[in-house]
Amino acid sequence: MAVDKLKVAKEFKSNENDNGSTEVQIAILTSRINGLTEHLRHHKHDQSSKRGLLTLVGKRRKLLRYLNNKDTSQYESITDKLSIRR
Repeated sequence: MAVDKLKVAKEFKSNENDNGSTEVQIAILTSRINGLTEHLRHHKHDQSSKRGLLTLVGKRRKLLRYLNNKDTSQYESITDKLSIRR
């Protein structure tokens, strides 16, 4: 379930020094959300993980809203790449 942040960040970086851009943060959160979702499929009663998942989804939603207001084309691109519903 561990997320390889460097691997995910490398795919969505806009340049070599880009570590914390909105796109990279959304990609990392999405991979963490996918891992937690898989965990919760097997462990349905793990309430603390469920709460953590909801927190991550909320953070990602805020970042997506910010990106949509800032750069709509980039927002559409990242939602298509990561298969996120709009």
